[in-house]
Amino acid sequence: MRLLRQPLPEVLRESIMDPIGASDTWEWRGYRNSTIEIDGKPMESVSGGGHWGGGLFISSRDHARVGQLVLRRGSWNGRQLVSETWLRALATPSAPNPGYGFLWWLNSGRKLVPSAPESSIFALGGGQNAIWIDPTRDVVLVVRWLQREHFDGVISRIIASLR
Repeated sequence: MRLLRQPLPEVLRESIMDPIGASDTWEWRGYRNSTIEIDGKPMESVSGGGHWGGGLFISSRDHARVGQLVLRRGSWNGRQLVSETWLRALATPSAPNPGYGFLWWLNSGRKLVPSAPESSIFALGGGQNAIWIDPTRDVVLVVRWLQREHFDGVISRIIASLR
């Protein structure tokens, strides 16, 4: 916010959500006490997750569009919205946790989801809301409120249905 001099939800809307054709229903909210002042203007500082009243609240369709943007290496309708360098970092295992990249979960050693290919990338949120990106099959799947112990079974059935 200090670098761009505008609220991050506005940056996300202008740079990503509008270009990918997202709905106007998504919201990125801060906590009730997360307002700061920049250039004399109050701005809500936002968190990454959706919990304790703050975070990104988004429909399954808009979630799928975000997943599609990642699957397409940051390009949408011929326009590069996210740098490929950042997306490579997203999919690179971190030293402290090889199952975690740059803010996204990885399937290193097929430990996270054994049925999914190792190249899979996941955005996992509270309540087991998830985006699964399978670049080998050109698939994006969004699931909501699925208990963690059933996630691998869902992925397994999706893969079997694609054969």
